[in-house]
Amino acid sequence: MARNGGLHWSEVDAGVLEPLRRGAAFPAHPLALDAKRRFDRESQQALSRYYIDAGSGGLAVGVHATQFAIREAGLYKPVLELAAETSRTWTRRKLFMIAGAMGRTAQAVDEARLARSLGYHAVLLSLGAMQGASEDELARHCAAVAKEMPLVGFYLQPAVGGIPLSRKFWAKFAALNNVVAIKVAPFNRYRTLDVAFGIAEAGAEDRITLYTGNDDHIVLDLLTPLCVRLGNREVTLRFKGGLLGHWSIWTKAAADLLEKLKAAADAGPISPDLLKLDSFVTDCNATIFDVEHDFAGCIPGCHEVLRRQGLLATTLCLNPDEKLSSGQGAGIDRLYALYPEFTDDAFVKANLARWRA
Repeated sequence: MARNGGLHWSEVDAGVLEPLRRGAAFPAHPLALDAKRRFDRESQQALSRYYIDAGSGGLAVGVHATQFAIREAGLYKPVLELAAETSRTWTRRKLFMIAGAMGRTAQAVDEARLARSLGYHAVLLSLGAMQGASEDELARHCAAVAKEMPLVGFYLQPAVGGIPLSRKFWAKFAALNNVVAIKVAPFNRYRTLDVAFGIAEAGAEDRITLYTGNDDHIVLDLLTPLCVRLGNREVTLRFKGGLLGHWSIWTKAAADLLEKLKAAADAGPISPDLLKLDSFVTDCNATIFDVEHDFAGCIPGCHEVLRRQGLLATTLCLNPDEKLSSGQGAGIDRLYALYPEFTDDAFVKANLARWRA
């Protein structure tokens, strides 16, 4: 049990926990702004409804794709409140709700408490604000937040503010008994394997569900096992789902792809036709996330697809300097021409008026 009135994962309704454990698509929820950079509640709600109807396992809100600057803009609570309300009123399906938490310990604890009060079930804990802290300090920080809420660990890639973390750290993190999942997103195979070793070292493989955040390796993460050897023990872990900025667009197609990949991984052997999808999806991500310009247009790239579909009114971010890079729009045109099977425009067109009602 979590202390001081906190929430422990064992207290979460089993039906709510089921999609997380089974493995689901969790789109990292963007922030909708109007032409004057004000919070666009109608578009924000339409996005949440879209993700729910597309088959997501829940909503991940206040995370990197929602823009960390929502805190300084006074939007953290309103954005979380709207998503929580939409999750309750739009569907009877049980959803697992994840709120982003960040900052130094006092801030992260406060955000976890707020998320709990709004009905969220876990926090995705970003460590970016803890730059310069030792791994022992980071472990204590995580333990303090775990007293308030179940944790989804977050290995954020250093290119966008993440901290390189050792196997020793991940073993300490996995040993916290209120950790339910880890989003592995270092965009690095060595560091991805470090998380698996940490979970195995802690003996937490039955409690912690792995989610890929490696947008450059989505398909292969979901198809291939992570096998680690510790002394005489061999542990096999699998990515069960994805918590991805890439899945904030074309979400219906992503959710369908996830189920196809999971079925193939269970049945085996894996066909070459499935394996080649990894290159295709990664090619899409390279354009959407603006790899050519070191991810500068990552969030606007997602916004542009959603704008074209009518889900967002603009591609604007809170930071005026954060915008589509040169050539990124043309690159998205290329993706539509080459990979129509990864898009879901027909699904959006058929439901957009209802989501915006």
